[in-house]
Amino acid sequence: MPVKPAAARTPKTADLDAVLEAMIFLYSESRRVTRTVAEKYGLTGSQLLVLKMLEPKGRISLSELSERIRAKNSTVTGIIDRMERDGLVLRRRSDEDRRVVHLELAPKGKKLAAGVKVDPMRLFRALLEDLPARDAVELERIVLQMQRRVREVLASGWTPEDPRDQTTDKPA
Repeated sequence: MPVKPAAARTPKTADLDAVLEAMIFLYSESRRVTRTVAEKYGLTGSQLLVLKMLEPKGRISLSELSERIRAKNSTVTGIIDRMERDGLVLRRRSDEDRRVVHLELAPKGKKLAAGVKVDPMRLFRALLEDLPARDAVELERIVLQMQRRVREVLASGWTPEDPRDQTTDKPA
């Protein structure tokens, strides 16, 4: 959707601006909390997320990991290269499809993951759990709807420079 000039904002869009600012704040704080915890263990925020994702799953494909952390395979490959070099993860080719690479924690990675008792998302999870049930259900519905819509818009090839209004496909 196009960004409206300040003069064209209505009270409703002013409220939407507050929602967007809150979303940016939550995103920034989640990254800051993750980075702070990760640094205590000599990791990057991305490495900590990978460790904590692999810990309960045991094994995950590189493509699935890329999807879950919303990063390109090439970006995830760089993270995994460093983690493999540091003895934290192992790469294993799939027996069924040699193109598929599975990741699992190496013994050193398992030990480190077990030692990191802090879940970087714990604060947000606790706050969400404190919401009244009706609010939690409504928030889930709205956030998942936004997630689907963002995926649709991005899959259409839209970029921030695109002048089309994604709801109507007309020029903004």
